[in-house]
Amino acid sequence: MHLGNGIICPVTGIPMLAVAGATAFYAYQKARKDFSKDKIFPAIAVTGLIFALQMINFAIPATGSSGHIVGGVLLAAILGPYAAFLAMCSILLVQAVFFADGGLLALGCNIFNMGILSCFVAYPLLYKPLADRNKAVLGAVLASIAALQLGSIAVVAEGALSGSVALSSIMTFTGLMQMIHLPIGLAEGIATAAIVAFAKNVSSKNLSYSFSAAALLLAGVISPYASQKPDGLEWSLLNISDAVVMQTQGVIYNMSEALQAKSAVFGSMPYTFGSIAGLFAVAAIMYFAGIMLTRKTVQEDA
Repeated sequence: MHLGNGIICPVTGIPMLAVAGATAFYAYQKARKDFSKDKIFPAIAVTGLIFALQMINFAIPATGSSGHIVGGVLLAAILGPYAAFLAMCSILLVQAVFFADGGLLALGCNIFNMGILSCFVAYPLLYKPLADRNKAVLGAVLASIAALQLGSIAVVAEGALSGSVALSSIMTFTGLMQMIHLPIGLAEGIATAAIVAFAKNVSSKNLSYSFSAAALLLAGVISPYASQKPDGLEWSLLNISDAVVMQTQGVIYNMSEALQAKSAVFGSMPYTFGSIAGLFAVAAIMYFAGIMLTRKTVQEDA
């Protein structure tokens, strides 16, 4: 579901970057109220796990497509929605800057689609109420499906607003996106329920060790064997290729592409080394975020 620069024009991308930035500031202000030092390493570990899981594309039978876990609901279930949103921002930032996975111009859209809709819509409206009634598995499945379906609709809207998807093909594009992301959401919901159940039954220290080890294994060993089939968004765009007009003109687009070409250093490394480097970059950003959140909390308590 990572939108590239060519799908998003500046008229859509720049305001969405502002929305993402404002939401990140809001999430930071809310998260610092109850974020304590003992949460830093679990937050790093679960963020690293989601980063690694997003590398593991799995084939969707009979479609010629693949999908991967987004992880917004999972992050929110473990970290709370505010810290989870900051974690998702760190993941998408590293992917865009160091791997060119998702455009810099489209970063705000990707944060909205995978972060805001998961952490601030699907999680509070579906997962949390059901989990509070001891129906966490149902909540995880429904929230994950809803997050991906809402994200799919947002992708269509952003593409249409950018002029990259012909208005005559919007209904077809929407149908394809909804159809292909339904099984992805179901798989994500099951994985979310299992991982959250595990997290609730281990200590914070063991959770950090377990998730860190899993992230290293996924990124360094398993990810090279992930499915190479087009993901849900790519598959949907291929099926309406005659109605897609890439937005590749203009100074802002050229600047974004040139900057990303220079910054995407991990993408040019051997796959395993690049994946591990990305994992450590996400960990570094989350460590810095955790320190900042903790310092603010300490100062206010004093």
